[in-house]
Amino acid sequence: MDLIKVSPNKERAKSILKMISLLEERILIQDKERMTALIITDYYEIVKELITALLFIDGYKTLSHKELIDYIKEYPEFSTYEISIINDLRILRNRVAYEGFFVEVSYLNRNENNFKKIIKKLKQIVNKKI
Repeated sequence: MDLIKVSPNKERAKSILKMISLLEERILIQDKERMTALIITDYYEIVKELITALLFIDGYKTLSHKELIDYIKEYPEFSTYEISIINDLRILRNRVAYEGFFVEVSYLNRNENNFKKIIKKLKQIVNKKI
């Protein structure tokens, strides 16, 4: 992994947690049928930022989203399946952001609980380390 060593920064991680709470609020008020792609993007942003917070706590940073996902593999709390979900979410977010791809609401309905479980697990790890 090409991580950049930095001084551990718990305050930055706390700030990230505050921003995440705003993203979670935004998800709740969006129309699932019309805004599916944007909700998917928000879920990815939450996961990405939580992993970024972990990196800051552990004294690292990276500019690569793939590196973020590789980093989370170091945590035994995450299964290969969960890592795969995060990577699929990354790919889908890129399609939405760069290709204007629209996501079917059925995808969100099938996967939203997995996203929430991963987010909950990441938050628990971050909060424990702060």
